[in-house]
Amino acid sequence: MSNIDRKRDFTYPTNNEQDKKDFPTTGGSEVFINFIESELQPFIEENYKTEPERTLIGQSLGGLLATEILFKKPELMDHYIIVSPSLWWDNESLLEFNPKPYPDKKSVYIAVGKEGKVMERTTKELYSKLKRIGGQNTQLYFEFLKNKNHGDALHQAVYDAFERMFHDRGE
Repeated sequence: MSNIDRKRDFTYPTNNEQDKKDFPTTGGSEVFINFIESELQPFIEENYKTEPERTLIGQSLGGLLATEILFKKPELMDHYIIVSPSLWWDNESLLEFNPKPYPDKKSVYIAVGKEGKVMERTTKELYSKLKRIGGQNTQLYFEFLKNKNHGDALHQAVYDAFERMFHDRGE
């Protein structure tokens, strides 16, 4: 799904002055998440043949948004593919957030390429956090794509995620 201002729609409000300066229209993720829940998902279900399971794929700021949805509204999706999430946002505050318990089983695939210390560290921290809190309701996967970078990790990660998450289903 594309939009006209991903910096607004994919980020929550920040207390970091540099974030505010670099991304002046930020902070609209709550409104965007509500749009997904109250308008987009019902529209798709009403107008298209769908399966009951929902998958969200997010990379970079989209990965930040996917992580926020997983933590704050996990019931919106069943499967999360989070690639190179911009967890540096707002001084890495999302990594300090205590997520809601998952009401249903979730599968979460997390990947990062060779993208620098901060991106690699925060992505690994996300995986470690989910490993600690996920419990039996979570199928969790992590992949370090050592031959990929921020610009080309997405396609390989999504392919790998589908292989790992859905391989036994015959789909």
